[in-house]
Amino acid sequence: MNNDNLSQKLQDKDVLKMLLAVLYFGEGAKWKSHHGLMLGSSDPNLVCLYINLLRECYGINSKSLKCRVSYRADQNINSLQRYWSRVTSIPISNFYKTIPDPRTIGRPTRRKEYKGVCVIMCGGTHTQLELEMIPKIILKGL
Repeated sequence: MNNDNLSQKLQDKDVLKMLLAVLYFGEGAKWKSHHGLMLGSSDPNLVCLYINLLRECYGINSKSLKCRVSYRADQNINSLQRYWSRVTSIPISNFYKTIPDPRTIGRPTRRKEYKGVCVIMCGGTHTQLELEMIPKIILKGL
């Protein structure tokens, strides 16, 4: 199956918004007490897709995003923050301080390429509510 024609669809802002909504539906924060958007992943491609879609759909610049890294006890947080800052273009000054997962103390990281979970945060309860409604609209239409 040839999917070359799909890139043409990416010019449509409504299509991008649906992609963002489905991505957020699958990977974003699910609880209602949070104010704004929050999505975390250990996959740099998924994190970059999310950031790019936020920019394209809502004009949210990566420099206005906040970030924290969830990591294992044997990992170096400074190194991880530098890595995720390079990947996301989020300044290190926008990273929240975190502590390692205490459940990992004494348990070495087996996957050496694992760089923790990058959690992206930004304000915008209105945007969050809109993104939560879109999958329901899609489901109704199918």
